[in-house]
Amino acid sequence: MKLLIKIGGTLIDSEQKRREIASQIAALSRGGHHIVVVHGGGKQLSRYLDQQGFQSEFRGGFRVTPPEILDAVLRIFAGSVNHHLVAALQQAGLRAVGLSGIDAGLVKARQLSPELGAVGEVEEVDASLLDLLTGEGYLPAVACIAGGRDGAIFNVNADQMAVACGAGFQADLLVFLTDVEGVLDAQQQRLPRLTAAEALALIESGIARGGMEAKLRAAMVGVANGIGAVRIVAGSQPRILERVLSSEDIGTTLLQR
Repeated sequence: MKLLIKIGGTLIDSEQKRREIASQIAALSRGGHHIVVVHGGGKQLSRYLDQQGFQSEFRGGFRVTPPEILDAVLRIFAGSVNHHLVAALQQAGLRAVGLSGIDAGLVKARQLSPELGAVGEVEEVDASLLDLLTGEGYLPAVACIAGGRDGAIFNVNADQMAVACGAGFQADLLVFLTDVEGVLDAQQQRLPRLTAAEALALIESGIARGGMEAKLRAAMVGVANGIGAVRIVAGSQPRILERVLSSEDIGTTLLQR
């Protein structure tokens, strides 16, 4: 099975958490699955910017990324966060390779909005590098940074990066490891399954807002572009990846219809 696992930055913000996630991914890899990891790092970036005296500004859920912050985005996402994760994956016995969307033209983006600075929306994906690496037994870990057609560099929402890579990779399953148990209805009850149409209704009714709205919109794009299914689960739960692949009723599964 082809798996795309998206890990939120909060879940890999300590050595212990990274080791736990890496151990679970290694177990799946030993089971014969071809795996690509996409990670965020917003918490780590905010902490770094605070230390440097920069105040983070968000508009519509996106971090405004002027030129003076873009270097920090590269330093944290493609630097410290990516390398710490790759080191943990290698410690777990995996041949992990750290990448960003810039490498080999994996993900190209264009500017989302001038007022957001170097925030990009995905324009094109060439997943041949992911196929090459996973086919040879490597595990790519991709930071959420993309290149542009004119040599520009963009900060891309990690959920959108995961969906773009998952669709290009033709993943059978995309797993969002998050800090929530799944998608909730108006009564705050977990919804085990959703179609794309039902997910849109949650958004339009205002039930799914903020980060969950963004995640659902990304997931809808994913299933519309060939990803078999998207699972949204709490990444901190024990043996979460094993339980997802054993079809345990956990989190929320989104299907096209």
